[in-house]
Amino acid sequence: QVVYCKLMLKYTTCYRDLSYLGIPIIIGQIGTIVMSFTDTLMIGHHSTPELAAASFVNNMFTLVIILALGFSYSITPTVGSHYGREEYQRIGQILKNGIAGNMALAFLLVGVMALLYWNLGNLGQPEELLPLMRPYFLVQLVSLPFVCFANAFKQFYDGITNTRTPMYILLIGNVLNIIGNWILIYGKLGLPEMGLLGAGLSTLIARIFVAFAFVWVFVISRLYQQYRKGWQSKGVSMDEIRKLSTLGIPIALQMGLETGAFSLSSLLVGWIGTTALAAHQIMLTISQLGFMIYYGFGAAVAIKVSLCVGLRNYDDAGRYSHAGFHLAMMCATAVTIPIVIFRDSLGILFTDNVEVCQLVSALVLPFVIYQVGDCLQCAYSNGLRGLSVVKPLVPVAFFAYFVVSLPIGYLLGLPLGLGLEGVWFAFPAGLTTAGICYLYFFRRNQKRMVQLSE
Repeated sequence: QVVYCKLMLKYTTCYRDLSYLGIPIIIGQIGTIVMSFTDTLMIGHHSTPELAAASFVNNMFTLVIILALGFSYSITPTVGSHYGREEYQRIGQILKNGIAGNMALAFLLVGVMALLYWNLGNLGQPEELLPLMRPYFLVQLVSLPFVCFANAFKQFYDGITNTRTPMYILLIGNVLNIIGNWILIYGKLGLPEMGLLGAGLSTLIARIFVAFAFVWVFVISRLYQQYRKGWQSKGVSMDEIRKLSTLGIPIALQMGLETGAFSLSSLLVGWIGTTALAAHQIMLTISQLGFMIYYGFGAAVAIKVSLCVGLRNYDDAGRYSHAGFHLAMMCATAVTIPIVIFRDSLGILFTDNVEVCQLVSALVLPFVIYQVGDCLQCAYSNGLRGLSVVKPLVPVAFFAYFVVSLPIGYLLGLPLGLGLEGVWFAFPAGLTTAGICYLYFFRRNQKRMVQLSE
């Protein structure tokens, strides 16, 4: 009992601090998932072909959006370490250069996705879906720079431990998106019925609002006066952008490899058929609910670890990372239980197609299995990010997702004939491999830093 009480006392402060930072992030990210959930729900009830088309396009854009998000993550630990030392004007300079770097990346990604647009017909997707995919794809393309701009500002707010401002802005943006979906998908208030294209336009409007809202709060609030002085004190520094890129590129590649495995899995599912693709999109939307909760605590881990690094308190950096994993697992259990209980009813929320609903129910088992691996990789990859140790991220992600997960998914899904279920049973293998490797590298680097500081 004494050991148990000491253990609880050791982590109580960590749980409290991570919850204080993480819950607003979770609420904001759940709002983002509500946006995706609402899009899928409304499109699915409009037509199954539109649901399948949205699945393919969203998964292609999810890859580049995650790459952009990962690149912006370099801002959080950099800002966090300076925030721990109260170097506020320096943070304003970092924000300015972070935005410049993120916008350069945005235009690069727009060029890459434009090339993909011209080759949609060569990717083996059902021919009847192409007329639905193309206009929706273009609207998503236009919104991409606004996503990258907002990412940079959000990481700044997170780095200074103000996670509530992004939460409020994202929630308002999601409300706008839901209202826009109702008006544009179904043709309300005298506007034409646009279906899938209407969902894309609504998302574009919401993303523009979020980007401008972040700037507006930064400009008008007295809380950010010192940061604004830092912004105005110097011009854009290529050296600063290179430093942020050195940290951000490995994080972007790590997250991109993970998301790329899921996106390429969508390509495999598209070869199986339209019904499988629709069920895949529904289950991905459901599974993202859990991931965004883990991500909230993972982001809080990165913030607290970076603050500990700024104060050279490496023992607490380890405690915060372990506590983040504990909290993620508790949330995973809370999310998984109702999904298992209501597995036969999940698909009905999105579509009336019986075959799609049956496939969704069958995917719950692999979803449950990969929860531990997902929590591990989320907590300890963010722990490494907080330590600014990013070199192990890319090789681990490549091995876990492209050497382990994708080949298993292809083998089970196509040659062995297990279809969509086979593709999904590969996810636990990849995520668990990644989680164990990140834990190993985190413990090794955190112990090394403790020894160097003694």
